[in-house]
Amino acid sequence: MTDIRPADVEDFLRANPSFLAARPELYRVLVPPQRVHGEVLADHMTAMVRIERAHAAAQQERAERVLYAGRAASGLAERVHEAVLALIAAPDVADCVTQELPHLLGVDAASLCCETFRPRWTSLPPGAVAALMRGRTVLSRDRPADAVLLHAEAALLAERDVLVRLPTAEPMLLALVSRDPAALPGTQYFPFLGRVLGALIA
Repeated sequence: MTDIRPADVEDFLRANPSFLAARPELYRVLVPPQRVHGEVLADHMTAMVRIERAHAAAQQERAERVLYAGRAASGLAERVHEAVLALIAAPDVADCVTQELPHLLGVDAASLCCETFRPRWTSLPPGAVAALMRGRTVLSRDRPADAVLLHAEAALLAERDVLVRLPTAEPMLLALVSRDPAALPGTQYFPFLGRVLGALIA
């Protein structure tokens, strides 16, 4: 029997989960994982219960996280919808972005960025949009190091930002910033917002 490895025993027990349950007398010859008052069998049962409770708690926590993320994403979809309606009705797109979008999207600041000078836009150095986005349409970042460049006085609030590449001939971005990462839980709805903005600007 000396050629039996611990891994072989583990594989056998995993393949036969009822083996010990059908032979409870074996619990008395096994060394328990932790000694408590009472029978050795109680030690093993306590360990098993503890493991199952920990597993159940982890599953519950995971389910709650998934539920919270789903609700947050649903709320973001509604906020993006309201933002699109506001942009379509706005006489000045740049003013709407800076003045109305933060409230509608639940973020701290929003701005339009480009590599040439435009009033009320954030000016970026040539090539900055391509260097930031690297072919991506949307980029979400935590505590961005270049927050001052993109968000100016709102940079101190930049616990998370989202950059949206606008489908325009000239390199342009929509930059959103929030002190609360939960306000920007995902990026799936922002490409649509970027397309609307690009069409309005064009």
